[in-house]
Amino acid sequence: MKKGLIIIYTGNGKGKTSAAMGSALRAVGQGLKVLMLQFIKGSWDYGELESIKRLTPDFIIQPMGKGFIHLKSKQYDKEVKENISQSWKHAKDEILSDKYDMIILDEINYVISYGLLPVEEMLTLLEKKPKRLHLILTGRDAHKKIIEKSDLVTEMNEIKHPFSKGVKAQKGIEF
Repeated sequence: MKKGLIIIYTGNGKGKTSAAMGSALRAVGQGLKVLMLQFIKGSWDYGELESIKRLTPDFIIQPMGKGFIHLKSKQYDKEVKENISQSWKHAKDEILSDKYDMIILDEINYVISYGLLPVEEMLTLLEKKPKRLHLILTGRDAHKKIIEKSDLVTEMNEIKHPFSKGVKAQKGIEF
């Protein structure tokens, strides 16, 4: 029986979601079924949503968020909290269903680091997940307890970004 890995892509640089999607594409190419649950993204039309439709039912993306929230304020309205609660319940159900070989919880590290989900809930789920399931967690500020529990951690480090020179997000690159 194979061991499902817990993988984290974190850090202040770009590429966390892209790295997870690269892992997912590799998995689909090997005949695995993949689900990506996006916790914050939801209001924009991201390019990956269109391209992944071509890989359905082997690779499914479900944007569950309401779009970017003001994370640094730590003042969240009822709608944001309810959305995160429902999204977390859905994620737990999917993980425990044992229907997939890989599940990506995109931006879950943000959700935890900003206090919208207690780290203990994630740690409990990591213990209960099917042994064969690969689970990928993305987003900045991965919690040290989750890092300790994981098998692979990659930190994206921003060295240079066009935004610092006033270049806005580019279609096909950032979204």
